[in-house]
Amino acid sequence: MRKLQFAKENFYHIYNRGTDKRKIFLDNSDYQRFLLSMELMNFEKDGLMQQWRDYKTTNPSADLKTFLRDPRPNLGAPPRFGLGFGTLVEICCYSILPNHYHFILQQNTEKGIENFMHRLGTGYTMYFNKKYKRNGVLFQGKFKASLIQPNNFLYLSAYVNCNSEVHGIARSEVYRWCSFPEYIGKRKNGLCDSGKKIILDDFKSGEDYKKFAKENMKHFREKKIDEKLMLED
Repeated sequence: MRKLQFAKENFYHIYNRGTDKRKIFLDNSDYQRFLLSMELMNFEKDGLMQQWRDYKTTNPSADLKTFLRDPRPNLGAPPRFGLGFGTLVEICCYSILPNHYHFILQQNTEKGIENFMHRLGTGYTMYFNKKYKRNGVLFQGKFKASLIQPNNFLYLSAYVNCNSEVHGIARSEVYRWCSFPEYIGKRKNGLCDSGKKIILDDFKSGEDYKKFAKENMKHFREKKIDEKLMLED
């Protein structure tokens, strides 16, 4: 049993990586599939991934937001589109790298984080194993999680948002697989539409947050901070 008990009012740093430190994202379609899962598997209503695949079969030109707005009873729609049902978690920020990911999440419903992460891990593992003709576990055990203390919240948001830069993969403002472009106005209608406001409320603008994040990113790199030291099971 996990020692950490998730509570609705708190924020949590969530992390996991591939088993044996293997790569878990091998091409752009893998990253896209994971992001799609983060969106569709976050709703309290389960089974939207299969419904989305069925919908695309009969509506090949439709995009995801068209699907989520569809008023048919068997589909439903999340509250931000005016109907239906809520989400399991608030996604405040994220970064997805070749062999691991980082999230900052706030729980919206009882067991919301556990249910979201279970759906995400199981669904992506099934997708990955089928695509690459493999069997067995993909992630290194249960996801890791730590409660974020208020005095570390903004600091950790910079670590997550700029993680691609911490690891020397790409500048975070142009990295497609993280939430930082949402924070600085380079991407609209992302996964963190509501969650990022919690962080940006402490800054005058996205540009101010960018300066803050970049300054701290340099600190992360200079000190060679290991994310394992920032987490506790």
